[in-house]
Amino acid sequence: MKAHLRSIRISPKKVNLVAGLVRRKSVLSALDYLQFLPKGAARPLRQVILSALSNAVNNFKQDKKKLVIKSITVSSGATLHRFRPVSRGRAHPIRKRSSHISVELEVGTTPETTTAKNAKKIIKKASPKS
Repeated sequence: MKAHLRSIRISPKKVNLVAGLVRRKSVLSALDYLQFLPKGAARPLRQVILSALSNAVNNFKQDKKKLVIKSITVSSGATLHRFRPVSRGRAHPIRKRSSHISVELEVGTTPETTTAKNAKKIIKKASPKS
């Protein structure tokens, strides 16, 4: 279950910073997190995750509560080259970068729920028998 967003006019470095925050999380918690994140890259990333979620639900008949973000890949797209005039008739380059975002989902348990289950087992073993 995949979705792609191509040629988004945000630098890949900025998008990758936000993508690192939601990797390996459940889809619903990632969407909630991105909705209130004050970064410009949060909105297009949320859009791609919603698209992947729609693909999973409509095309593959998956339950959206069980979906986890398997991978988010951010690669560089086309670069627009512009120039800024400076003194003595010279020009400094300005590179307006774009990026491609790919999101892949999988059915599985999130690391948070796995550690919670393990914690319950550890507590049960450690508790004294009375």
